[in-house]
Amino acid sequence: MESNNITWYSYHGALLPKVEPHIELNISTKEAKQLLKKSGAYFLRYTTAWDSEKVGEFWYVINDTFSEMDVFSANTRSKIRRGFKNCWVEKVTKEEISKSAYEVYSKAFERYDTPLKVSSKKVFTKNIIESEGYDYFAVYEKKSNLMIAYSSNKIVNGVCNYTTIKFHPNYLKLYSSYVLFYEMNQYYLESKAFLYVHDGARSIAHDTNIHDFLIDKFRFRKSYCRLNIIYRWDIALIINILYPFKSLIEKSNHHIFKKIFIVLKQEGIRRSFE
Repeated sequence: MESNNITWYSYHGALLPKVEPHIELNISTKEAKQLLKKSGAYFLRYTTAWDSEKVGEFWYVINDTFSEMDVFSANTRSKIRRGFKNCWVEKVTKEEISKSAYEVYSKAFERYDTPLKVSSKKVFTKNIIESEGYDYFAVYEKKSNLMIAYSSNKIVNGVCNYTTIKFHPNYLKLYSSYVLFYEMNQYYLESKAFLYVHDGARSIAHDTNIHDFLIDKFRFRKSYCRLNIIYRWDIALIINILYPFKSLIEKSNHHIFKKIFIVLKQEGIRRSFE
């Protein structure tokens, strides 16, 4: 749906804007409530104060300058070179991803501590085929020609979001992650001269080491910004009731309480800006 020339879409109960994260939104509470009523979403979420100098609790991990090999540490250079001995990287079609990437996708979930569930192969294939506005990169093992990693990249107005990146855990020692990021950064930042690439915002749903990896190895940085959330009235009431019990809810292993904790953790980040 659209409001003031901004398209909004639903994602896991949230209403999110289809804009690059550096675009400053100006949305009133009245407009937000109208969108929530129309969409049926639980809350509306967006960011402001992009690339703030003030360190805060919310950020995107971005890179706006391609780094040549000699800029990296000796250890990173060595792993990139070893990665290219074991693998090759290729920009591929969504048909190739839908056909060959499901095992990578499903196996990658074995390493996650998250309440999110693995999609079936049918749903995975449907989502890829119906996707629009994405580039796809894949890593293949030279010995077997098998796809061992891939990235789905959302492209909007000279900005690339590394939206979904999956690595088959059995092949991580081949340094597939090093060659994938090196090739993609070179393609978008040097060849295409994009404004920046990013690997999304601070993860709330599950712990991930990928942001630390990109910062430590490939000179990404945190672009701090403010997290804004406007809730549907009934959801706001529930959150205000449950928030004082956040630490107790965190201790539960039940999948429903895990989902509730994610929402409360996100609320804690929002409150940090008040």
